[in-house]
Amino acid sequence: GLVVRMGVGQMLLVLLASSAVMPVKDPLLNVCMDAKHHKTKPGPEGMLYDQCAPWKDNACCTANTSSEAHKDQSNLYNFNWNHCGLMPPKCKRHFIQDTCLYECSPNLGPWIDQVDSSWRRERILHVPLCKEDCEEWWEDCKDYVTCKENWHKGWNWATGTNRCPWGSMCRPFSQVFPRPKDLCEKIWSNSYKYTTEHRGSGRCIQMWFDPAQGNPNVVVAKYYAWKKRSSSAWKDDVTPETNKDICALPWPVLILLPLALVVALEGAEGCGS
Repeated sequence: GLVVRMGVGQMLLVLLASSAVMPVKDPLLNVCMDAKHHKTKPGPEGMLYDQCAPWKDNACCTANTSSEAHKDQSNLYNFNWNHCGLMPPKCKRHFIQDTCLYECSPNLGPWIDQVDSSWRRERILHVPLCKEDCEEWWEDCKDYVTCKENWHKGWNWATGTNRCPWGSMCRPFSQVFPRPKDLCEKIWSNSYKYTTEHRGSGRCIQMWFDPAQGNPNVVVAKYYAWKKRSSSAWKDDVTPETNKDICALPWPVLILLPLALVVALEGAEGCGS
């Protein structure tokens, strides 16, 4: 009996050791949302087109989606940027970049929200956008004209593409969106949140980044995933580091630990008796 108990104890300890080194996958990190064109999980995409190329090492979009994102009348959503006349290229590049971030980024997990819609089951909500990304977007688009504040809904789709609703007027962006905050938060029904955090701070999502320096949004997602967990579970008495260590213990460890100790102790008593 003693040998069997010792064997079981050692086996449990081996199991413990092996599960302790297995990395735990955080469901908020490195994920693709469940939406119209997203892949089920992120991975390398060597041929991502033009402005979407920064995500090629790890992307939620396909090459085809990335090239469609650059078209005036794209097949992605049949959405027409030029609903109040031609959108100037310096403005349009921000909308292309916004599309690339939405379709390609695997770092939006902390802000994925369930939604009941005909074309997607998940969306992003309140993604903290870096101050510069929002302000440059507004600056480059402020002279363009539009007839709507929220571009997600309320269009006239009678012709198969979005047209200004009957009775609406085309007005300059700077009137429809008086401040950068208005543009970033209202245009896609609060998908983004305007922040005063700067690019490179690790506290805000960048639409624009230099892929040669790596993707800065990876650390941002980690920080907010930790923050989300700590606000719901740990309150404020655990630092990110210690919290990470505790979270790194997978459930088999927590379940097997007491058992392994009991068996090992019983084995030790058997040796003495």
